Amino acid sequence: MTNYNLNPKNRDIFVFMKFIAVLEIVINNWHLILLFFLVAVLYASVGFGGGSSYLAILTLTGIAFTQIRSTALLCNIMVVTGNVFFFQQQKLYTWKKVIPLVLFSIPLAFIGGYVKINQTFFFILLGFTLLFAAITMWISKKIIASEEDTRTLSLTKNASYGGVIGFISGMVGIGGGIFLAPLLHLTNWDRPKKIAATASFFILVNSISGLIGQYANPNFTIDWKLTSILLVTVFIGGQIGTRTGKTFFTSIQLKKATAILIAFVSVQVLWKYLF
Repeated sequence: MTNYNLNPKNRDIFVFMKFIAVLEIVINNWHLILLFFLVAVLYASVGFGGGSSYLAILTLTGIAFTQIRSTALLCNIMVVTGNVFFFQQQKLYTWKKVIPLVLFSIPLAFIGGYVKINQTFFFILLGFTLLFAAITMWISKKIIASEEDTRTLSLTKNASYGGVIGFISGMVGIGGGIFLAPLLHLTNWDRPKKIAATASFFILVNSISGLIGQYANPNFTIDWKLTSILLVTVFIGGQIGTRTGKTFFTSIQLKKATAILIAFVSVQVLWKYLF
């Protein structure tokens, strides 16, 4: 009996067939891969993972809603993992302020990921929430310039904000940074670049927790072939975005760019589900 794994000829044929299969997926989904790359670059530059945009893009593909959520969270994790390491190297984390935000968000993100929700209601609610956040950030004039200008919130407030956002994030399939960042900006929680770093860490831990919650749900599904290609794509885009944003964007540009990205997603989602 021939051992397939040890036969060089068969092994070469197997590798070639796998390459052709991957190439076929790339060709058939080139527009999706390109969009994911651009989203990763833009969102990573302001400390986000891009989960909300991944969700919006994937809704146009006809992929099952349960699979859309898990794919978006995996892409989130891939993008912000690099962000978190990069921001840590830049010493942008004040852990005594960050830890209270994730204290309750992690377990609640798991619960949210496990809960079943109505797709149409979810997207309409998400669209209006993001639009409100974008408008609020755009009209806000104050940009924090120094540590002395920042405000320290109580443990209760930090834990409450994080818990509520964590639950919603796990439920809808995003990391929550797109909700957390506007709130932190409006409360003068810290300087914009520290808020971007905190949002990245918040997205990472809640995306992992939410994904575990979804995995525990019997309806969990995912296309690993396409998802693997998208993960490589957003990792590369995230690395580019993190370094570009930190190097070339000022604080005001980071804030305005965040508002534009949030508004783009909200309009896209509302247009699809209201009209």
